[in-house]
Amino acid sequence: MTWVREMVADDAAAVSAVRVAGWRAAYAGVIPGAYLDAMSVERDAALREERFAAGRAAGLRDLVAVGADGADGADGRVVGWACCGPRDTPGAGAGSGAGAGEGELYALYVRPDLLGRGVGRALLDAVHDEAAARGWGALVLWVVEANARARRFYEAAGYRADGGAQSEEYDGVPVREVRYRRAAGDSQSGPASPRSLR
Repeated sequence: MTWVREMVADDAAAVSAVRVAGWRAAYAGVIPGAYLDAMSVERDAALREERFAAGRAAGLRDLVAVGADGADGADGRVVGWACCGPRDTPGAGAGSGAGAGEGELYALYVRPDLLGRGVGRALLDAVHDEAAARGWGALVLWVVEANARARRFYEAAGYRADGGAQSEEYDGVPVREVRYRRAAGDSQSGPASPRSLR
């Protein structure tokens, strides 16, 4: 059993541990190994702590999934993290159709050994509740094109690729990302097991 609550500053180290493990599991063979090996939970946690208050002030909402039944040693511990907020329209790209009433899912990570157990789905449902509460007409997200598992997860939840694409470089290697969109009220179904690169 998993429950979702709002992140607090003291969760930064646990969130970073989930995020770094998620990157290493999801992007092996996609992002250079040296880049993944150099990732540091401590550095990531310091960055998360530094940005936490500023993110809240900018309207971001950080949510954590917490293991509540003791299974897999997860009782009371953070096992997933999601971040959403108003859409970052300046970087949305020309012709994106972005509107003031859109939100963006900036991050969603699950502890790799718990993929497929509903943790990601619980987080995504909470993000959808947040979107509804804020009156966003749509949610967008970016996902690594080669991350087939994450793409299947988002598609099962009603997201569709909308034609947007971009590349980011990691140690000189371009990694292509595609944009997905889910309009308010779109159907949701299927099991959860996501990781997204944002």
